[in-house]
Amino acid sequence: MKAFISLIVSLLFSIFNFAQTKPHKLWRISIHRPDGKQIIFNARTDFKNGKQVLYFLNGSEAMSIPNVKKRDDSLFIKMPVFESEFDAKIISPDSLNGIWYKSSTGGSTVLPFTATTRKPERFPALYGDARQNVSGKWAMDFKSATGKESPAIGTFTQEGNSVTGSVLTPGGDYRYLEGIISGDSLWFSGFDGIHALLFAAKVEGKELSGELYSGVAATEKFTGKASANPTLPNTYAVFLKPGEAGHLNFKFKDINGNAVSINDKRFKNKVVIIDIMGSWCPNCMDETAFLSDYYNKNKQRGVEVIALAYELSTDFSRSQKDLRKFQKRFDIKYPILITGVTATDKDLTEKTLPQFTNINMFPTTIILDKTGKVSKIDTGFQGPGTGKYYTKYKEGFYKLMNKLLKE
Repeated sequence: MKAFISLIVSLLFSIFNFAQTKPHKLWRISIHRPDGKQIIFNARTDFKNGKQVLYFLNGSEAMSIPNVKKRDDSLFIKMPVFESEFDAKIISPDSLNGIWYKSSTGGSTVLPFTATTRKPERFPALYGDARQNVSGKWAMDFKSATGKESPAIGTFTQEGNSVTGSVLTPGGDYRYLEGIISGDSLWFSGFDGIHALLFAAKVEGKELSGELYSGVAATEKFTGKASANPTLPNTYAVFLKPGEAGHLNFKFKDINGNAVSINDKRFKNKVVIIDIMGSWCPNCMDETAFLSDYYNKNKQRGVEVIALAYELSTDFSRSQKDLRKFQKRFDIKYPILITGVTATDKDLTEKTLPQFTNINMFPTTIILDKTGKVSKIDTGFQGPGTGKYYTKYKEGFYKLMNKLLKE
């Protein structure tokens, strides 16, 4: 009887302080920028194995958030991978407010946020039903406040008012995005734990124009035209320097402090995938999930993976802590090496992989054949939020790996 009472009390004072008779709740979380813009996403509380759990929702992704602690009238919600956290005060069972902060190489970002279940829809249909349809591919162009222009591809699916999809850039993608089209107005947003994004646009037939609001103050204008086959330039291509034979030679400490070299016996006569990544990088998160699953299913075929991590600081302990979260989250069985060089170091390539031209995109993947020679270099990653682009990426990857493993 005491155990039963203890369970009920625990549930009543769990994450958002509501009873087990309500199996789940949908929350609308708004991150408030100083310019008055709100970056909005959804969360869901549910019960799993008798315990309350929290998920952040974007499109088809339900990101589980296991680290939620309650103390008195406060909640502390730590993101499972990034140096990112929500600290909130419980106003009522249906209302929270507090701050969201994240760490980066440039310092900390701090923004206020609110959360409510009373009107949980991500975006209200202010202008009624959709009068436009954005399903399909879009050739997009972004222009920053400084005038810098960047091409992109939008890939969207619309069902009624609801819109999901992603935006691809030469260096990766904006992951899972979700929103609504009401009248001729389009809003969609995404929150991956470290990036908070809001797209607001007007749609006129086969053209759209709007603004992207990112983080504290960043704003970019964008335009788009419906296109059957939009393309992106290979802006961040990486090559072996002239005269290089293509055999690599590096050694770094892994997250346990042990020295690991590409010349170790473990990697001899194997196809080796070198993943240049960082625990702060959302696209690296998607690629790591993909590579970890591939490795765990195929390692017996003669494939190895090495992650080379470029972190937020040169502090080994801090990097080790962040990468252990990555390792646990994605069930990584291959070595993660800490380069000791930050992702923003302009000399990072020369300090760690001097055989290559500048590496300035995360993730970047280098694939070595069984002789140790570079077979392919990929920059960026088209993740699962991009739909058919992700499918095409996987097909190309599997085809290359099968070929190299048979040689």
